[in-house]
Amino acid sequence: MNKKKEILVLGFALFAMFFGAGNLIFPPSVGVNMGSNWLLAGFGFLLTGVGLPLLGVLAFTKVGEVENFAKIISPKFNTLYYSILILVIGPLFAIPRTGSTTIEMGVLPMLPNANHFMISIITSVAFFGITLALVLKESKITDIIGKFLTPIILIILAAVTIIGLTTDIGTPIVSKAEKVFSYGFVQGYQTMDALASVIFGVVIVKGLEGKGIKDPHEQRSYLSGAAIIAALGLGLIYLSLMYLGSRVSGVESGAATTSSALYIAEITLGSIGKLAFGVCVSVACLTTSVGLVALVSDWFERITPFSYKGIAIFTCIFSALMAIGGVDFIIKLSIPVLIILYPITIVLILLNMFGIENKTVFKSVSYTALIIATLEVLGSTFHISSLSKMIEYIPLAKNGFSWLVPCVIVFVVSLFFSSKKNN
Repeated sequence: MNKKKEILVLGFALFAMFFGAGNLIFPPSVGVNMGSNWLLAGFGFLLTGVGLPLLGVLAFTKVGEVENFAKIISPKFNTLYYSILILVIGPLFAIPRTGSTTIEMGVLPMLPNANHFMISIITSVAFFGITLALVLKESKITDIIGKFLTPIILIILAAVTIIGLTTDIGTPIVSKAEKVFSYGFVQGYQTMDALASVIFGVVIVKGLEGKGIKDPHEQRSYLSGAAIIAALGLGLIYLSLMYLGSRVSGVESGAATTSSALYIAEITLGSIGKLAFGVCVSVACLTTSVGLVALVSDWFERITPFSYKGIAIFTCIFSALMAIGGVDFIIKLSIPVLIILYPITIVLILLNMFGIENKTVFKSVSYTALIIATLEVLGSTFHISSLSKMIEYIPLAKNGFSWLVPCVIVFVVSLFFSSKKNN
């Protein structure tokens, strides 16, 4: 086995797993909103949009199975956590977003004078009808589309980037925004790739085991090399799109999330480029939707009495209704949930990465992240002033990291006392 070749193939596979239509719409939006501060916001975005997903995959060289990811806390907690994770990257947010993105980037731009609401309904029904048909027939058409589509999107992105960098498409507005880094950090949540990495990790590790690579150290060697390749690809795309977004910030400031990407495609490639970009993204959304619906159906068939087919049908109907609300609507709904779910996911990834097996430490830090993040969301979402004021006293809370310092303190204290108890 040629190790370098295998790492290269694995790197491209890992990149393809993370790279989807959602990854194209958020980076330019960050650039548009941050203007001249796009680079600092970009570093924050890269941490959650690139760094965490890759750490999530690497964590599975330690745990090996999904059932072991949070098992140290308890098997029931692990099942509940994983179920919520799948709902979030499934019918609650990620699957409907594929339909909304198709509506806003693939269909509405071609029918600017049509009734947008009726077109949204028709497109959503058609999109999820096709999704359901492909899921139930287990067709390989999505694999074929995916293999051809990803290179096409990358070629279009390369053309957009090169033209955007070499021509005068605008000047970044001078941004006076505060909390720039934390803004980018939280925006990176919207890719949902760190959450998905908890699932992708299983796929990658199983693939390595199927090739006879079963030693955790050797697996980490392969994954580390692949991670660098995937990270470079994602990082270059994100930074390029954020920079282009910043350059058109004077024109596109305050625009809807999806329109930023479309505007950049149109201003660099013209109306034909905008059309081609929209079509490619739409078909990419379809392949993502099919994969996620299959994943949701498979998981809940295992833990509930409902059938695979029944779950798939319900997921598609629910997602079709959600998709009509639009991308920005789904984003607004998802933010509180992601703010709660991401801190505990980050904690679980890091604890597994560093091989922490102390149950007291594991539980204490995980529950601390969960409680602090939940209190923060309750305070901000329901405008509970007492909670908001309490959270503000925590270091870094105003920067969006209220959970970080408490988790570090709890980690040190629980590790000290549990070690002392064992001695």
